[in-house]
Amino acid sequence: MAIQKIDHPMIDFGLQSKESGKQINEANKYLPGGVTANIKYFEPYPLVMDKGEGARLRDVDGNWYVDYLMGFGSLALGHGNKQVIQAINDQFLKNGTLLFGTPHQLEIEFAKKIQQIYPSMEKMRYTNSGTEATQLAIRLAQVFTGKKRIAKFEGHYHGGYKEMLYSINPPLTESGDEETPNPVPESAGVEVDGSEPIILPFNHLNGVEKLLQKHYKELAAVVIEPIQAGFIEAEQEFMDKLRELTERYHVLLIYDEVKTGFRSALGGAQSIYQVTPDITTLGKVIGAGFPIGLVGGRREILEVSSPKRGTDVFEAGSQGNGSAKDVLFHSGTYNGHPTILAAGLATIVELERSFEQILLYTNELRSGIEKIGRKAGLPLKTYGVGSIFNVVCNQETNLRHYRDLQKTNTKLRKQLDFELMKQGIYTKPLNRYSISSAHGKAELLITLNAYEKACHHLKGGAGVS
Repeated sequence: MAIQKIDHPMIDFGLQSKESGKQINEANKYLPGGVTANIKYFEPYPLVMDKGEGARLRDVDGNWYVDYLMGFGSLALGHGNKQVIQAINDQFLKNGTLLFGTPHQLEIEFAKKIQQIYPSMEKMRYTNSGTEATQLAIRLAQVFTGKKRIAKFEGHYHGGYKEMLYSINPPLTESGDEETPNPVPESAGVEVDGSEPIILPFNHLNGVEKLLQKHYKELAAVVIEPIQAGFIEAEQEFMDKLRELTERYHVLLIYDEVKTGFRSALGGAQSIYQVTPDITTLGKVIGAGFPIGLVGGRREILEVSSPKRGTDVFEAGSQGNGSAKDVLFHSGTYNGHPTILAAGLATIVELERSFEQILLYTNELRSGIEKIGRKAGLPLKTYGVGSIFNVVCNQETNLRHYRDLQKTNTKLRKQLDFELMKQGIYTKPLNRYSISSAHGKAELLITLNAYEKACHHLKGGAGVS
């Protein structure tokens, strides 16, 4: 393959990213750490971007990058997609407002489209983020079952709220036995006090069965990323057995498909495994770059949030049927925001047309990265499903769960990420790659060229260990 030379300036921290450093220092006067979310930060300082275009990003120093972060996977059509922009404009011109505060037609149209692709979602509720979606899913499970405890898997992330900030990426020295992992707090203010989730071992049937058998009487639900972090696959036998066990013990099964929805496959991981969860959460891609979350599942579960079951919490003195405590209260001014639903619907429609092409690009890129790694003598292996994958620096062990990932060479991966930034390839260090329909032949050639240069530099002795 002929490699096209990148035509953008190279980045060198401290030299060609001076303006990013300056702006982060300024931001630090007002924002803790100079960022609005901890996940945006990395040392020595994160790059500050000022323009997105197709599959590219430009930072405030004028450096251009091929973007593989894509809003942490949210931008499946790239930056500034014309169909999305047109949908936003059409919504405003048609409706004359950005917000009704009332029911509107797009809420119905969007739900119909989702149900066509995710038939397990018989009824739905809109939220404003994937985090809110998983919070609501857990509350629905607790009210429906009358039980309080939740089980989650070691290494899985379900949002930055206290109840789920356990055992996401704990040190192996603290994580305990592989079959019965310890609950390890992942934030200040989070404690092990008996209310924390029960931690299950991913891809470990014996461990899961023992823990469910022991705790099922107190468990409302098991929540799982069916593909851990979007790139470590669950084994088919494991997913089949998990569904069987949760049904046997009358514990609800929640699929958190915020990352994998419309990425591992159009129909998410549940369409790959052919397993029907009780509740599904979606986010990221369905918002087209806007904040959104969606909870859907079995009709009778979602109905516990129906206002028809009782009075509203704000209806003081109301003499309606039932009371506020008869209904799972869920609300939000921006739930079902018309502009977001218009943009999201346009995204889904376009993905139905272009998803196969995105997969072709993804597969070609993954193959090229592994080939370059082999040629350079570096242990690069890609893991993922659909349009999302990660590059792991370890060829000896097949990744099955978080503990395998902990044993990989993350130092080398981080060095690789910074070398790639210098060559105009962007993702947050150690993060997964998300491919969009905007990535094309030019981006592929630029990326593989950058990988050849980065691998050559690392192999030449720049701190590889």
